[in-house]
Amino acid sequence: MTEPQAPHTLNFLATCPKGIELLLADELAALGATPGKTTVAGVFFQASLETAYRACLWSRLANRVVLCLAREEGIETPEALRAAAAAIDWRDHLAPGKTLAVDFHGRAEAIRHTRFGAQTVKDGVVDRLHAEARPRPDIDTRSPDLRLYAHLHRGRLTLGVDLSGDSLHRRGYRRDVGHAPLKENLAAALLVRAGWPALAKEGAPLVDPLCGAGTLLIEAALMAADIAPGLARERFGFHGWAGHDESCWRELRREAEARASIGRKRCRSRLYGFDESPPALAAAKANAMRAGVPALIELEGAALTGLSRPEGLPDTPRGLVMTNPPYGERLGELPQLVSLYAQLGERVKAAFPGWRLAVFTANPDLGHRIGLRAHKHYSLKNGPLDARLLLMAIPERGEGDAAGQGEGAGDAAKAPPARSEGAQMFANRLEKNRKRLKKWLKKSGEPCYRLYDADMPEYALAIDVYGDRVHVQEYAPPRSVDAAQAQKRLFEALGVIPEVLGIDSSRVVIKRRERQSGKEQYRKQAASGERFEVREGQARLWVNLRDYLDTGLFLDHRPVRRMLGEMAVGKRFLNLFCYTATATVQAALGPQKEGAEPGGASESVSVDLSNTYLEWARDNFALNRLDPSRHRVVRDDCLRWLETAGGQFDLIFMDPPTFSNSKKMADTLDVQRDHGRLVRLAMARLAPGGTLVFSNNQRRFKLDADLAEQYRVEEISAKTFDPDFTRRPDLHHCFLIRHREDA
Repeated sequence: MTEPQAPHTLNFLATCPKGIELLLADELAALGATPGKTTVAGVFFQASLETAYRACLWSRLANRVVLCLAREEGIETPEALRAAAAAIDWRDHLAPGKTLAVDFHGRAEAIRHTRFGAQTVKDGVVDRLHAEARPRPDIDTRSPDLRLYAHLHRGRLTLGVDLSGDSLHRRGYRRDVGHAPLKENLAAALLVRAGWPALAKEGAPLVDPLCGAGTLLIEAALMAADIAPGLARERFGFHGWAGHDESCWRELRREAEARASIGRKRCRSRLYGFDESPPALAAAKANAMRAGVPALIELEGAALTGLSRPEGLPDTPRGLVMTNPPYGERLGELPQLVSLYAQLGERVKAAFPGWRLAVFTANPDLGHRIGLRAHKHYSLKNGPLDARLLLMAIPERGEGDAAGQGEGAGDAAKAPPARSEGAQMFANRLEKNRKRLKKWLKKSGEPCYRLYDADMPEYALAIDVYGDRVHVQEYAPPRSVDAAQAQKRLFEALGVIPEVLGIDSSRVVIKRRERQSGKEQYRKQAASGERFEVREGQARLWVNLRDYLDTGLFLDHRPVRRMLGEMAVGKRFLNLFCYTATATVQAALGPQKEGAEPGGASESVSVDLSNTYLEWARDNFALNRLDPSRHRVVRDDCLRWLETAGGQFDLIFMDPPTFSNSKKMADTLDVQRDHGRLVRLAMARLAPGGTLVFSNNQRRFKLDADLAEQYRVEEISAKTFDPDFTRRPDLHHCFLIRHREDA
């Protein structure tokens, strides 16, 4: 049934982003409305038409203001929905010749699609108009004269006229949204939660050190200058409504224009935005211009590392630093973000002692890296993401914080953040490992090596150094390990690694190491195209730390590749499951020892199923000027190739994956189950006097006893680990296999 109404008082629903319903209720009350029941992402209220117009013009938090025409229970079927729409007298709302659209939200057992629900409501409207011999309205889903709002949840229907038109969060100033847009009304809600309205009345300043397209700054400026957020809008939904009171609306608009004119002149707050992205700053400037607040906001290109108190800003004891930094939705972004959040904490402590800090993030664990305790936090939604607003007090100088020590702010900024006990132990282990490997690295000259391999179970990472870059692999924690605790330790590690190794966090890449199958082992993790050259002995090799699960170079096989180079002189070499063919490069280049016979393999064939890695192999060959007519790559299933290929080889290297079920293969491959067949096929291609070097990384691998009976087998696994891999003697297994008649 339609709810009874007091004279001149109407029933409304204001919708909003989830989590700010109570703020919206307070705002509506301040605008003169009487808030009622609060629902998920909405507030019901009673008000006069003038107050509803005021809400459309002045609400900084609402998405829509809906004039409720019906709130019905027990709407479970299309017939009931259609009847509810037909029960309303549409003569007071839809003028003849006006177009119509219906926005339907929700569902019921018999109404499962929003388009069907919208069609059913429209049919009910048409039924009523037809019964009154009135013309059928045209439908315009893009720019209708009248937009109806219908919401159905658990049989409860709310049906009414959308007085807003486009969502009220669209203020009209933001055409350039930057890389990570924050909706305007959500930004306004964050500012309210951070206490900005009270600070603005005092004339306090606001700084956004990562301002992006400037949404927080512009919303803050609109508040500080008493500018209605809807003032720049040319049209609202009520302009096409038959009950619209144009004179009332004009008076409200004139009042808002006068307040904006006075507010701009009286505004004492200064707002400062910094960002290192020129496109983001250009967008922020254009947005501020369209919002009518360019004179209130100063924008400057600057990285967070250089954040300091803006020139001309008085040494005010109160102010707000507020920002919406990146969240790290992808694992590979985390190293830089851990450093960024830590830098944010250090810089604000140095430059803005005594101020407030408000950080909106969908990753609270990153928020912990700021190094300040949040005295309040609010859970909100940013689109589909669960996010939090963290409110922190920046300590005054001399309160025992690093920001108050040293001769100047610069000294404080350079001071490393305090580490937890676990993080310090992790840092100590990295230093210990560096010291242990120092002599070997100096003698070998190897630029690529493993520094750490889950030495401490709490920090389950493999850390590999590639020259001046670092590749971190996180071993997926078992279900018995608390995910939040594992995340915290990961962030601690990512904070420690750049400090201990003396590198920038942008040169740290992280991935999660899990069992891969099929095409997953070849699938791109990113698309940076960021490959670079490294050296291994005399070989020059391309590696890519970002785009694939593996880097293009298996570091643990370094001694095996070195051995192949020594064994391959003048020989025909076959590399099966060749990957990026780094072993072929070493075999083709020959021995690395001083005084060894120069030259490597006379010819080679490298076989793999992946086009990606074979192209990579060709690039490695070109980098080392290997003759493609002598050193060939072949794309094929290695099992099939061995069964069909002719010719013999003096030296064969075979390093199959532990498991593969690639669709390109005729069958799955399990190295424990299938290695006997693989070895026998390879031995059929091995020339008399030749050697098969068979390797795999199945931790619990056991060689078939039949192979030891049929061939001469020598396990050399213990000899195939350099000092950086001695912690994991089961990381791979390696065998030399020869024909018995060669004895």
